[in-house]
Amino acid sequence: MYRSGAVMAWNVFKFCTALRGLGSIMILLVLGVVGVTYYAVVITNHGPGLAAGGLDSLVAFVVLILFHCLLVMLLWSYFSVVFTDPGSVPPNWRTTLDEERGDTDPLTSAEFPVDSDYGRIRFCRKCNNLKPPRCHHCSVCERCVLKMDHHCVWVVNCVGALNYKYFLLFLFYTFLETTLVTLSLLPHFIGFFSDEEIPETQRTPATTFLAFVLNLAFALSVMGFLIMHISLVAANTTTIEAYEKKTSPKWRYDLGRKRNFEQVFGMDKMYWFIPAYSEEDFRRIPALQGLEYPSKPDLDAQEL
Repeated sequence: MYRSGAVMAWNVFKFCTALRGLGSIMILLVLGVVGVTYYAVVITNHGPGLAAGGLDSLVAFVVLILFHCLLVMLLWSYFSVVFTDPGSVPPNWRTTLDEERGDTDPLTSAEFPVDSDYGRIRFCRKCNNLKPPRCHHCSVCERCVLKMDHHCVWVVNCVGALNYKYFLLFLFYTFLETTLVTLSLLPHFIGFFSDEEIPETQRTPATTFLAFVLNLAFALSVMGFLIMHISLVAANTTTIEAYEKKTSPKWRYDLGRKRNFEQVFGMDKMYWFIPAYSEEDFRRIPALQGLEYPSKPDLDAQEL
């Protein structure tokens, strides 16, 4: 049993090292898919379709406008996830309340609590530091991440408190974009297998075929992830928390769908669909900072 555990820990370490080694390769892969799609949609098919005249020109114009708008939002959201720190524990962070004892005395260095349930003060033995509520240690980034959801290889970053909204928007715009591309290239994809002569404007049908297959695959897979994360937002939980609390019937941070949504997207409707927050939201919703989270008072009392 001991040898088996040692092998498992070694394999996990190798896996985390491999994820770190991917680095910018995944970003280049994403940009490569975007490049192939752009060439197939704009250069090969709908760009030349603008000169066709009649209804074909109108369809091409509408597709190109929607395609570029969604592409801008997709890339904006994507690089916001990539370059935004998901949230780290501030140096020498301390809580003003010892929730384990129920008094107002601040913790001293000799009173570090052991790991416990959500909402209580916890201690990370790897970082050798206290952990705020809903904070988890990432073995890939080798640090504690505020409200960690998961480590995503596609964005080469952890998804946590400060970039979770951006990740959701990335999924949302990716689904819309890939669905649009799939539908717009469907007639050209069908024509690839027909006996009809390929138009001269469509000089690279193989690119159209590849772009259609890639975007169809991404649309279907991203749809599944999007549905899953919508359910997580509705319950005000994360992927890690949903897995760890699967046997618990109650969740102390479930404040109702409206407030749960605001804990991620803020209250300012003008910012809901862009990867940014208003200063007013940061002021009104402390949860967006990743250190403090409102919870149900009755469940707090039960835990204490």
